[in-house]
Amino acid sequence: MLIDSYDRVVDYIRVSVTERCNFRCQYCMPEKPFSWVPKENLLSFEELFEFMKVAIDEGVKKIRITGGEPLLREDLDTFIKMISDYAPDVDLAMTSNAFLLKGTAQRLKDAGLKRINVSIDTLKPEVAEAIAGRNVLKNVLEGVEEALKVGLEVKANMVPMKGMNADEIFDVLEYCRERDITVRFIEYMENAYAKANISKLSGQEVLEALGEKYNFTSEGYDGASPAKYYRLENGYRFGIIEPYGDDFCKQCNRIRLTAEGNLIPCLYFDEAMSIAESVKKGDIKTAAAVLKEVVRTKPEKNRWGGEDDEVSTRAFYETGG
Repeated sequence: MLIDSYDRVVDYIRVSVTERCNFRCQYCMPEKPFSWVPKENLLSFEELFEFMKVAIDEGVKKIRITGGEPLLREDLDTFIKMISDYAPDVDLAMTSNAFLLKGTAQRLKDAGLKRINVSIDTLKPEVAEAIAGRNVLKNVLEGVEEALKVGLEVKANMVPMKGMNADEIFDVLEYCRERDITVRFIEYMENAYAKANISKLSGQEVLEALGEKYNFTSEGYDGASPAKYYRLENGYRFGIIEPYGDDFCKQCNRIRLTAEGNLIPCLYFDEAMSIAESVKKGDIKTAAAVLKEVVRTKPEKNRWGGEDDEVSTRAFYETGG
């Protein structure tokens, strides 16, 4: 079992398989050129899998595949099957922008993927293009429908931004409710790579707006989930993710691995330790020691909303948020 210095059990790892992305979202990487890390710098699926076995053997129970956009990495279903065959009971999930999902959902499901989180920031094509930097909405929604069709559990994330998509929170919620998709409204996380002057809709503002139309009750956190959940009178449940809240990090159970082998203890911070050299050499003992050290030094909380009101310099596209 992996336990950090604040007595939190760390049993969840987010694994980025690429930093490449086919979107240029305003809140993530709008100015980044369409480039990519050389293939030889990335850990192979076999090398990533060797480390996944270490993590699972040390107590990791949940693995989420992320990017960039993970579906840009060829043969991703092969990697998923490696993990699923080794540990069928592991909660194996993925975060995707869904643009390429229509043609891959069945293969992912057959390989052992259980759940997928997708970004649905808008239901208006022109707003989607303004947010993502290209015309994406049709493909995204078709990908969502395909994922549901093949039996994947789907959750949706929306980042409400004033003057952009904040007026669509009702529409997105209803779209998700009609399809039995849980939606989480995520406060925009300030970072050095996002477009300047984004004005977020806070979690409290989302709740106040929804309260004008719906009656709902608070259910609090669900285990170690970063979302606080609320339930409408009709039974539908939605979530709010507030990284600026004092209790946001209190039950954090996750670490992150980049495609180049950097193990990161906290989304906010740049600090990392590499497992690349040890994994490439087959030195699993050293990789396991790095894992334990990263967990041990995991910080108590991020610095969003602190006295200095810092902006994270973490490149979220390297770790999938």
